[in-house]
Amino acid sequence: MATFELYRRSTIGMCLTETLDEMVSSSTLSPELAIQVLVQFDKSMTEALESQVKSKVSIKGHLHTYRFCDNVWTFILQDALFKNEDTPENVGRVKIVACDSKLLSQ
Repeated sequence: MATFELYRRSTIGMCLTETLDEMVSSSTLSPELAIQVLVQFDKSMTEALESQVKSKVSIKGHLHTYRFCDNVWTFILQDALFKNEDTPENVGRVKIVACDSKLLSQ
């Protein structure tokens, strides 16, 4: 199964990458094993989001920028309102990156 590396830029992905870099620098972990850990992280995040997340969110906001490149959509919204069931949340600026999940099965 192919995966995207999008989740590496999340908070948990960046912490994992920093930790792996430290471990490789101190010779606690080989670079090859660190890469295997990151690939497994990509697969696990994709599987977890597909199978365990059931909630839906609606988003409204002012579209500042959008682009489509290499089958990846990027949207930048300003003054966005996220609604999850009853809970609204205002966000000043948000970047949304969306990929076609059909590409994962290729």
